Amino acid sequence: MIKKLAVITLLIISPCFHAFADTSSDGFWSDVKNTLCETWNSSEYELYVPVSTWHNRQFYDKEKIDGYNEQPWGLGIGKYRYDADGDWHGIYAMVFADSHNETEPVAGYAFQKMWHANNDFRLGAGYTVGVTLRQDYHYLPIPVIAPLASIEYKQFAVQSTYIVGGQGNGNILFTWLKWQLK
Repeated sequence: MIKKLAVITLLIISPCFHAFADTSSDGFWSDVKNTLCETWNSSEYELYVPVSTWHNRQFYDKEKIDGYNEQPWGLGIGKYRYDADGDWHGIYAMVFADSHNETEPVAGYAFQKMWHANNDFRLGAGYTVGVTLRQDYHYLPIPVIAPLASIEYKQFAVQSTYIVGGQGNGNILFTWLKWQLK
């Protein structure tokens, strides 16, 4: 399982390992490639500690809620950078206990538009795109596209995403702590 996630992560960032830095080409894919590589080549790291997987009570009955794990013990690491506009970019990998207390790894890229109240306090909103592997899907790769929000103070942040779903699946607010290592 971890080997699968490592291969997928390498596929996400693989353009950065080639002598590809063709900054002369314009277009969407060139911008994506350059953004990923600038982030991957950053010397800034951050740690992630998952703290909550809240299941939206409007989509689950009490029996299901009582059987779910909402304390996703785990750990993650990422590389990040702030661009010229002050917006945050991150490439990350995290492993945590899912709703069924099974190991769930996730890896991907994230972006947040940042609003700076001052040098120490920031708010962010954006998205994450990546892949996860779940035991209930036989650890086959599952794409992830989700909104992302954070409240940040200096090097510390509370960051969350909402996993959209239907009745009895998804609709989970996943929250973790983020600490930028400097």
